Amino acid sequence: MTPSPSHRDFLHSFARIGLLSFGGPAAQIAVMHRELVEERRWMSEDGFLSALSFCMMLPGPEAMQLSTYCGWRLKGVPGGIIAGLFFVLPGALVMLALASLYAAFGHLPSAEALFLGVKATVVVVVVQALLRLGKKALGTPARWALALASFLLIAGFAVPFPLIVLGAAFIGALTGQGTTQKLAAPKAGHLPRTLLIWGSLWAAPLAALWATGQDRLLAIGLFFSKLAVVTFGGAYAVLAYMSQQVVQHHGWLSPDAMLDGLGLAETTPGPLILVTEFVGFMAATPLGPFGGLLGAALTLWVTFIPCYLWIFAGAPYIDWISSRPRLDAALKAITAAVVGVIASLSWWFALHVLFADVTEIAAGPLRLTVPQPASLEPQALGLTGLAIVLLFPLKRGLLTSLALVVLAGLAMATLG
Repeated sequence: MTPSPSHRDFLHSFARIGLLSFGGPAAQIAVMHRELVEERRWMSEDGFLSALSFCMMLPGPEAMQLSTYCGWRLKGVPGGIIAGLFFVLPGALVMLALASLYAAFGHLPSAEALFLGVKATVVVVVVQALLRLGKKALGTPARWALALASFLLIAGFAVPFPLIVLGAAFIGALTGQGTTQKLAAPKAGHLPRTLLIWGSLWAAPLAALWATGQDRLLAIGLFFSKLAVVTFGGAYAVLAYMSQQVVQHHGWLSPDAMLDGLGLAETTPGPLILVTEFVGFMAATPLGPFGGLLGAALTLWVTFIPCYLWIFAGAPYIDWISSRPRLDAALKAITAAVVGVIASLSWWFALHVLFADVTEIAAGPLRLTVPQPASLEPQALGLTGLAIVLLFPLKRGLLTSLALVVLAGLAMATLG
């Protein structure tokens, strides 16, 4: 690894990660890996994989938590705060603008055409990262088996990700061998102090809303606080539950508006869970001219402050876990399972970029999403092929490749 980065390089890299974090968690993890491990060499492969496994066990958006951990690792708590902010803010600002336009005009034209080049490039970046992560994380036949089983369980049988993590950890702990290293656990006061500070920050706006009788905003804040605790397995694991609750139970959005919000979230950088900002904005719009802004800000606060709490509370324990053979083996087994999960997310993402229609094949309990070959999108295929050429044989940088593929996409759209 290279020495600790300068403040300027640190800010530049995490701003870049935030601006390029399109395409969901698999793509965002790939961008971080490329920037921090391959190009900058600020983190080791093992350290990155251990952190990724840890973040996948936490509730909330795993990619944002991984960015926060990497910032913490490089620059302490201030670095973690900055890295998390840079990951979320670009997409949050875009979503705020889109939600404002949506509230004013009732609809927005699809932005898919504008982002086709971005998505085509991201498909290739994800595959590239999967190959590199797999080469490091899947060094034994047992780990290959865990990754394959993880892919099949989540992609074909819809097994909840927490169960896959627990199963992998149990298998790893049973097979772990080695000598315990002499590495002290974090100081006893660390955990309660961190929980008190970040827990108080989390609760502060809710207490203020309760004290001032702002019932609608309080209901929004409490709902998304609950969501922040139960979102294991990333945004996709909770979107169905959230959609049902905000439409049927609370009546904050119509079904069509909820679908529009999900579509808009897909076109922004940052975690897909930013759709919660859209919901908070729309749910608070009846409160007046600044209601939407307050609802969006509150939703962002109670969604992402918990991410800081989980990371700053647990991150100091990762090295200690790695010094215990059975715990380290459990973490490595989880890493292998995570590779399978990322592969399933990559499969889902590639299908929806390259094909207009997908279908589901069933064989007993197996339910696997596959493409309808006749719906292959020629433009998306051509742009993906261009991205492959630029990133693999020509070895162009990510920004250069992205710019060229986006320009090619715009040219295709112009020519019809």
